[in-house]
Amino acid sequence: MISRRNIRVKVMQTLYTLETLDGMSKPGEPQKILQQHFDQTRSLLVYLNWFLTEVARYAETEAHKRASKHLPTAEDLNVNIKIAGNELLWKMLEDQTLREQFEKDKPSLRTDRELIRRIYLKLVATEQYQQYIHSPLREKAEEKRIMEFMLNDMMLANEEFITHIEENFSNWDDDGEMLVQLMAAYLHKPGSYDFKNLLSPDKESFAKGLLRTVLEKAEHLQSIIIPKLKNWDPERIAQLDMVLMKMGVAEFLYFETIPPKVTINEYIDLAKEYSTQQSGQFVNGILDNIHKELVQEGKLVKVDYKKA
Repeated sequence: MISRRNIRVKVMQTLYTLETLDGMSKPGEPQKILQQHFDQTRSLLVYLNWFLTEVARYAETEAHKRASKHLPTAEDLNVNIKIAGNELLWKMLEDQTLREQFEKDKPSLRTDRELIRRIYLKLVATEQYQQYIHSPLREKAEEKRIMEFMLNDMMLANEEFITHIEENFSNWDDDGEMLVQLMAAYLHKPGSYDFKNLLSPDKESFAKGLLRTVLEKAEHLQSIIIPKLKNWDPERIAQLDMVLMKMGVAEFLYFETIPPKVTINEYIDLAKEYSTQQSGQFVNGILDNIHKELVQEGKLVKVDYKKA
């Protein structure tokens, strides 16, 4: 489920962390750091699911609170809790791998119950919610539509909720866009994810292989990059730019199914987003020159990635 772009980000962050560590890393430490990044991604995805289900289930909490008043009104005694029985909601809650992650990650410890209450009350005031609860039927499309509305309009469009997420998950900026897409796909087909294994075997192999290759071939990769720097002092190159270029050259040489154009474009984008203002153009120029030279020297061996 995790995209190759996000895998590259995690490998980049791991390599950069290792570059900034004092002394040599301990055996197995690079792989441990990389796994921690992937665990953060899973925890964030699990939390988004948790929060969404808690907002929906808050209807029952609100109904109980109002019914428990000293002098409840007729309205207090008749709070509509249709959303708490939403069929899509219960498919999520009955998803075994999601339940296991709820137990493991304990998202309730991060949860702001007051924020859940405020989002629920905003939801209740919307026309979409009122239309939903006053429909006597439980149509599959309606059940899905109201859950999507809660996620997109009540949570993701809510600055207070995003602030809450940013305060609890440092990886929101890196993973947010991808995880929103994963949430949308999951609501379309709940139960379709294995939350214990967000990486498919081929992507896990790519992640571990890219990290291992850059570490093991670091000197060779640098020996290819440094001659292309011309008037640039290697010591003054941004550390992150050097990490990205090493990753790019590693993909040229050791990942035969990845088209060079894809590699170059990916690292241009990462340089623009994560490094300096000039890094995108700089990384583009260096990788493009290296690619051309490798082709001329017959050192670039690629297979048809569509058949691979």
